[in-house]
Amino acid sequence: MPIDAHQIETMIREAFPEAKVTVQGDDGAHFAAEVIDPSFAGMNRVQQQRAVYAALKGKMDGPAGELHALALTTRAP
Repeated sequence: MPIDAHQIETMIREAFPEAKVTVQGDDGAHFAAEVIDPSFAGMNRVQQQRAVYAALKGKMDGPAGELHALALTTRAP
């Protein structure tokens, strides 16, 4: 089942309730997201991005992954 930008944003917000989250994309497979969250302070970009991918609960994993590509920008405020 295809995923939409609103679903991605909701999943990220559940994991990062204080974050500023922006998700763009409308083809059901390719998206871009920016996540700015205080919890990222002291983390490098790889750690930040891993935390966001974990929030997506496997939507990108495996051959049946609902989310094909996510261009992700993360940072602390």
